[in-house]
Amino acid sequence: MHGPDTSAGSLADLLAPEGQELLAELRDHDPADELALATRLRRTHPAPLVSAALGQARLRQRAAAKFGADAERMYFTPDGVEQATRTAVAAHRAARFAALGVTRVADLCCGIGGDAVALARAGIAVLAVDRDPATVAAARANAAALGLADLVEVRCAEVGDADISGYDAVFVDPARRVGGGARSGGGGRGRLFDPEAYSPPLSWAVEVAGRVSHAALKVAPGIPHEAVPDAAEAEWVSDAGDVKEAVLWFGTAPRARRATLLPAGATLTGRGLPDPAAGPVGRYLYEPDGAVIRAHLVAEVAAQVGGRLLDPTIAYVTADDPAPTPYATAYEITDSLPFSVKKLRALLRDRGVGSVTVKKRGSAVEPEELRRKLKLDGPTAVSCTVFLTRVAGAPTVLLGRPVRPAPAT
Repeated sequence: MHGPDTSAGSLADLLAPEGQELLAELRDHDPADELALATRLRRTHPAPLVSAALGQARLRQRAAAKFGADAERMYFTPDGVEQATRTAVAAHRAARFAALGVTRVADLCCGIGGDAVALARAGIAVLAVDRDPATVAAARANAAALGLADLVEVRCAEVGDADISGYDAVFVDPARRVGGGARSGGGGRGRLFDPEAYSPPLSWAVEVAGRVSHAALKVAPGIPHEAVPDAAEAEWVSDAGDVKEAVLWFGTAPRARRATLLPAGATLTGRGLPDPAAGPVGRYLYEPDGAVIRAHLVAEVAAQVGGRLLDPTIAYVTADDPAPTPYATAYEITDSLPFSVKKLRALLRDRGVGSVTVKKRGSAVEPEELRRKLKLDGPTAVSCTVFLTRVAGAPTVLLGRPVRPAPAT
């Protein structure tokens, strides 16, 4: 099958009555039956329209992971699905803008409009700008499909030419891939780690941020802390345990570092604590969320749980007593031994363990390779978590089990 036709012209055809009829018929189609389905549909509809509808149906199915039920009504490009902010993250950012008193946002590099939609749902008027005609057509169609056209104005233009006077905030989501995708006219997929290689570059976005009261600039989660401007607050956001993005906020708290964990919305702010000391393995191990680690806030988690590091270079915290925290997953440690596959295999077999979850930090051993070497034959219902790490510089294996959260009262 050829890739989906995502041109502005094909989208216009899909928005017409015949296109809408096809999309409705394809809403729950099985991709495995696509060839037979395409053959049948081409008997009664123009072949280009059928191809465009099938392509859009595939994109909607891919987008469901980010947009939920909204994906069934939205319109996408391949780059748009890949680069768009997932709804939970966009909603969090929009809520922050609203809490700051922002009423009008210029969304520069708007893509297919995921953030514009979230901002509009927060009651904020949005100017959404992108230079790619197909992307702009999708953003405009999405605002209309979700009933937000009155709050979202979409323009096809270079973001540098956008007039943002009259707007009290900007949001910039530059292309961060080699080739830049639709937003910079390319189709590459390699990620960019130099903020000045973004399209547009970070320095341009920072200059634009200085023209308004508040701004949020989306950057790669791996941005070096030394690349964060002094005037910015840096926020790392994870969703269901996966780090999704970093955002530089202007007009909030300069030089602050923050980790936000969705869907709960728990937010940890740095207090400038020194690195925790390292010490012996305690009864409990805490695995900080990835956003906490990216934000360099492991010391704050260690202070919360009264813990210490296993090793000065490893982001595992250990403590002698349980201390619930939303910013780390807690495990009760049952065993600690120097790394040895033979000794680990013997211990697991002695315990009747049939399946393991392997986690590693500071170890060169690959989890899948270790599982093969363990050759466990116990019942799979008997399981444990194996940590491959270092303790005081020495390769170490820890065995443990997750601590169940206390029931809500």
